[in-house]
Amino acid sequence: MKSYLLAFIPVFVAVDALGTAPVLLSLMQGMSAEERSRVIRQSVWTAIGIALGFLWIGKWLFRLLGITVADFLIAGGSILFILAIEELLRGGGSATMPKSIGVVPLATPLIVGPGVLTTVLISADSFGLWPTVASIVINVVIAGLLFQGAERLVRLTGRAGAEAASKIFSLLLAAIGVMMVRRGIVVTIAAYHM
Repeated sequence: MKSYLLAFIPVFVAVDALGTAPVLLSLMQGMSAEERSRVIRQSVWTAIGIALGFLWIGKWLFRLLGITVADFLIAGGSILFILAIEELLRGGGSATMPKSIGVVPLATPLIVGPGVLTTVLISADSFGLWPTVASIVINVVIAGLLFQGAERLVRLTGRAGAEAASKIFSLLLAAIGVMMVRRGIVVTIAAYHM
């Protein structure tokens, strides 16, 4: 049970459903309740498919390209850190979105972006395949449920409260990125000293 909890936490932080809720509202302004529900369902199924697909082929792809877990830790941690810093510094605003916003940008990269993909591969190594699969499904479903109630959530916390929560999650994400880079460097140094 502990491995399921340990797999759940980093994916929960990486998905950042609470922080994505205000973005979702701005993307879906002017949509009917039925259209919003369709977009949210589409985003949940797409995000689960992308994350699970990457979980199964990611390591094979690494072997094919000669990439080590340490390489991915350093690259993924760097990307995670940069994305977190961008989110921390971004002032908001939205561009015109295509009709398929449930797939892009909602499912990917907002729900399942490089941070989540990096996290699930590391999680599978650290905590096992099934705890990681469960953490993906549970976290994306939680995100979908939060998105369904996004308007109520933002009314409850206020837009400023939701944005503050997003910044806190971004800071945690930056720290996780730094930790991943550090672990990758330690693994690389250890490999050369053997």
